[in-house]
Amino acid sequence: MLHPSYTELIQVVNSEVESGEPKVVNSRYSIVMATAKRARQIIAGDDPMVTSGGTKPLSAAVAELNEGKIKILAQEETEEQ
Repeated sequence: MLHPSYTELIQVVNSEVESGEPKVVNSRYSIVMATAKRARQIIAGDDPMVTSGGTKPLSAAVAELNEGKIKILAQEETEEQ
Protein backbone atom coordinates (compact mmCIF):
# COMPACT_ATOMS: atom_id res chain seq x y z
CA MET A 1 0.00 0.00 0.00
CA LEU A 2 1.23 3.43 -0.92
CA HIS A 3 1.55 5.84 1.97
CA PRO A 4 0.64 8.58 1.64
CA SER A 5 -2.29 7.72 -0.59
CA TYR A 6 -2.92 9.30 -3.96
CA THR A 7 -5.80 11.25 -2.44
CA GLU A 8 -3.54 12.71 0.24
CA LEU A 9 -0.89 13.67 -2.32
CA ILE A 10 -3.50 15.35 -4.53
CA GLN A 11 -4.69 17.35 -1.51
CA VAL A 12 -1.12 18.44 -0.71
CA VAL A 13 -0.47 19.56 -4.28
CA ASN A 14 -3.76 21.46 -4.51
CA SER A 15 -3.52 22.98 -1.02
CA GLU A 16 -2.24 26.33 -2.28
CA VAL A 17 -4.94 26.73 -4.93
CA GLU A 18 -7.42 29.45 -4.06
CA SER A 19 -11.12 28.73 -4.28
CA GLY A 20 -12.52 29.34 -7.73
CA GLU A 21 -9.21 28.60 -9.46
CA PRO A 22 -8.64 25.35 -11.35
CA LYS A 23 -6.79 22.65 -9.46
CA VAL A 24 -3.22 21.84 -10.42
CA VAL A 25 -3.77 18.07 -10.20
CA ASN A 26 -6.98 16.17 -10.80
CA SER A 27 -5.73 12.65 -11.39
CA ARG A 28 -3.41 9.96 -10.14
CA TYR A 29 -1.62 10.09 -13.47
CA SER A 30 -0.27 13.58 -12.70
CA ILE A 31 1.04 12.40 -9.33
CA VAL A 32 2.70 9.35 -10.91
CA MET A 33 4.33 11.40 -13.66
CA ALA A 34 5.64 14.05 -11.23
CA THR A 35 7.10 11.55 -8.77
CA ALA A 36 8.63 9.48 -11.59
CA LYS A 37 10.28 12.57 -13.05
CA ARG A 38 11.69 13.54 -9.64
CA ALA A 39 12.87 9.97 -9.01
CA ARG A 40 14.77 10.06 -12.33
CA GLN A 41 16.41 13.31 -11.23
CA ILE A 42 17.52 11.67 -7.98
CA ILE A 43 18.86 8.66 -9.90
CA ALA A 44 20.79 11.06 -12.15
CA GLY A 45 22.57 12.52 -9.14
CA ASP A 46 20.32 15.13 -7.49
CA ASP A 47 20.31 14.94 -3.72
CA PRO A 48 16.96 14.11 -2.09
CA MET A 49 15.45 17.07 -0.24
CA VAL A 50 14.17 14.87 2.60
CA THR A 51 15.87 12.42 4.91
CA SER A 52 12.75 10.32 5.38
CA GLY A 53 11.22 8.21 2.67
CA GLY A 54 13.77 5.43 2.57
CA THR A 55 16.68 4.84 0.28
CA LYS A 56 14.78 4.27 -2.95
CA PRO A 57 14.52 7.25 -5.31
CA LEU A 58 10.76 6.88 -5.81
CA SER A 59 10.16 6.74 -2.06
CA ALA A 60 12.21 9.91 -1.63
CA ALA A 61 10.26 11.62 -4.45
CA VAL A 62 6.92 10.73 -2.86
CA ALA A 63 8.14 12.01 0.53
CA GLU A 64 9.32 15.26 -1.08
CA LEU A 65 5.94 15.80 -2.72
CA ASN A 66 4.08 14.97 0.49
CA GLU A 67 6.18 17.44 2.49
CA GLY A 68 5.75 20.19 -0.10
CA LYS A 69 9.43 20.26 -1.06
CA ILE A 70 8.58 19.96 -4.75
CA LYS A 71 5.72 21.56 -6.66
CA ILE A 72 3.77 20.42 -9.68
CA LEU A 73 3.23 23.30 -12.06
CA ALA A 74 0.00 23.73 -14.00
CA GLN A 75 0.30 23.19 -17.75
CA GLU A 76 -0.05 26.94 -18.46
CA GLU A 77 2.87 27.76 -16.15
CA THR A 78 5.23 25.32 -17.84
CA GLU A 79 4.38 26.67 -21.30
CA GLU A 80 5.16 30.24 -20.21
CA GLN A 81 8.67 29.38 -18.97
